Amino acid sequence: MRQCGSFPADWFSARVAVVTTPRGDLPGNLRSMPDHSTQSIVINADAQAIMDVIADFSAYPEWALAVKKTEVVITGDDDRAERVRFSLDAGLVKDEYVLDYVWSLDGLTVAWELVEGQLQKAQHGSYVLEPVGAGTNVTYSLTVDLAIPMIGMIKRKAEKIIMDTALKELKRRVEA
Repeated sequence: MRQCGSFPADWFSARVAVVTTPRGDLPGNLRSMPDHSTQSIVINADAQAIMDVIADFSAYPEWALAVKKTEVVITGDDDRAERVRFSLDAGLVKDEYVLDYVWSLDGLTVAWELVEGQLQKAQHGSYVLEPVGAGTNVTYSLTVDLAIPMIGMIKRKAEKIIMDTALKELKRRVEA
């Protein structure tokens, strides 16, 4: 399994910074990256139960409505996915893409990056879990750069809908 502990110390934090740092604060040539979106939700479950649902890619088509098919392409030594292929059908938007995943050693963060895609030039994302009382605050950060031009306002609205839907579907699945 690829975990942040098996990379140079700054590898994982640098990738999470891409999705958690405001555009103007990104170092060097990353200033041209698109703006990112972040949303949070509290789920009434412990972090391990939530991360188990996030890591169960074969079940995504059962609860993530836009995800029609997943295929774990590379699996790590502990059975966590390192590379996953997705088929997405969200009405007007259909895409096939492959993401690489990195799992934190503490089990509270997973981050991913686009390896290949049809409609996307780049995708960086993460789930960060923070135990709060009897539940867990889940923060989802996402940056997507599309291969097709899109008006900023429409893109931001689409990102908000995607993230809101993803978090609500995750909550529904975990709490079921």
